[in-house]
Amino acid sequence: MSKKKPGTPSSTIALNKKAKHEYHIEERFEAGLALLGWEVKSLRAGKAQLTDSYVLLKNGEAWLLGAHFTPLVAASTHVIADPTRTRKLLLHAKEIAKIIGKVNQTGHTCVPLALYWKKNKVKCEIALVKGKKEFDKRATEKERDWNRQKQRIMRDANA
Repeated sequence: MSKKKPGTPSSTIALNKKAKHEYHIEERFEAGLALLGWEVKSLRAGKAQLTDSYVLLKNGEAWLLGAHFTPLVAASTHVIADPTRTRKLLLHAKEIAKIIGKVNQTGHTCVPLALYWKKNKVKCEIALVKGKKEFDKRATEKERDWNRQKQRIMRDANA
């Protein structure tokens, strides 16, 4: 694997931090995105949000709903930009069948976790998830705080 040059920007465009807090992530998939030109320019500028987005499975296809790509002022002059339009996710038929099978089970859903660059293509990491209960969220937060506290203790002991 090639080493990253210092000073190169991260390949991550947008993260859905809320999803990791709200759900237990069971399985991850990498999907391509069918985008318009102004959307790619917007993503290059880092103007994307995944907070309230989700994946809709309809007619054997996967669609990304609720993702917000803020249009650039100079990018789209001849096209009327719709920042929250439904975008098609590009997956293999076997992957879509597997996701549909799991989503039809009770409690499972499919949400996007991240948008990132892979070479010159935009990829969307989607995941099969199951909703967390309130006590699960508290336990996760408690564990995170304890790990942070341990790091502080170790750092102070070594200093």
